[in-house]
Amino acid sequence: MQDYTRYVSQTGKDLKPSGIRKFFDLAASMEGVISLGVGEPDFITPWNIREAAIVSLEQGYTSYTANAGLLELRQEISTYLEKRFGVEYDSNNQIIVTIGASQGLDLAFRAILNRGDEVLIVEPAFVSYGPLVSLAGGTPIPVSTSPANGFKVTPEQIEQAITEKTKAVLLCSPNNPTGSTLTKEELTEIAKIIKKHDLLVISDEIYAELSYDEVFTSFAAIEGMYERTILLNGFSKGFAMTGWRLGFVAAPKPLTEVMLKIHQYTTMCAPHMLQHGAVEALRNTYHEVEAMKRSYRRRRNYVVQTLNQMGLECHTPGGAFYVFPSIRSTGLSSEQFAEQLLLEEKVAVVPGNVFGESGEGYVRCSYATSMPQLQEALKRMQHFIESRKLVKN
Repeated sequence: MQDYTRYVSQTGKDLKPSGIRKFFDLAASMEGVISLGVGEPDFITPWNIREAAIVSLEQGYTSYTANAGLLELRQEISTYLEKRFGVEYDSNNQIIVTIGASQGLDLAFRAILNRGDEVLIVEPAFVSYGPLVSLAGGTPIPVSTSPANGFKVTPEQIEQAITEKTKAVLLCSPNNPTGSTLTKEELTEIAKIIKKHDLLVISDEIYAELSYDEVFTSFAAIEGMYERTILLNGFSKGFAMTGWRLGFVAAPKPLTEVMLKIHQYTTMCAPHMLQHGAVEALRNTYHEVEAMKRSYRRRRNYVVQTLNQMGLECHTPGGAFYVFPSIRSTGLSSEQFAEQLLLEEKVAVVPGNVFGESGEGYVRCSYATSMPQLQEALKRMQHFIESRKLVKN
């Protein structure tokens, strides 16, 4: 049999498989599993959005669009960013429609990183951040947070991690997996460090529409940060459009010019008919978004209260649709807890260590599922803990 080891790149060999996918695959092979692992809204994409895409198909919009996306959509994105977050971007040369926010991340890293450049990544962090930095030739540098500060990074932590090789800082607020949300005041303090050390910020704002307790602040809206920010957002979370794989990146023109060149060669453009759906989403769906947000907030409050009552300490997240309870009181590792809970009670959660070393001792639970499902899942978790006498009061 052919030996392929010498053909595979060292970077590819060194990549670790997604820790999230391992548990998704195991859960998919079992019957009766309630999954709190998937970061996906349980709501179906609103009908008016689906209808707009259907109509565009019926009208024959099946060709390529401009590489940067439909001008009509980019204009709507520009209007959306200005009205909702107070940041202005030129639809002609500062906005690119991407295949989800994930492709926007990939474009950003490839556009700014030279081999060996460092990117500070606030952890716990979404599983793709570090690997995407590595694939672009950079070096991911974790900056760990803790529940003592609500899993929020401080300016001092960022400054301590900066070296002469640091090129950028990646921020995600509201955060996946912890749900922590940085206030305008906290972002302003971080901005001082960014300016002092002449860095860029890649701001993942995919959960901007799901900020529950405060008005969301875009990092690009902080004084002096517009010129230093690559803003990433999309339609997956707030608009319940995960499978549509539509996102966008907005940044100063010298950066989007480079990103667009990479985008031209790797993707060409996002699907034409889906972009018509996104136009409709931005024009006529805010009442649906607000209704979903209210539902998530109710679920968040219920899940946090219930987890704390069963002895799993859990801070109240300010946004997204995840909680990140501590399972240290059980004496189990994150992977042991997740695997045994799945096998014994058929509840799928994600072990916290897949989001970085500081995630060990925690699990991520998504509350983007129906209240009856949440109630049953938490009932099973309670039984798992009580039957094994895992939590000592």
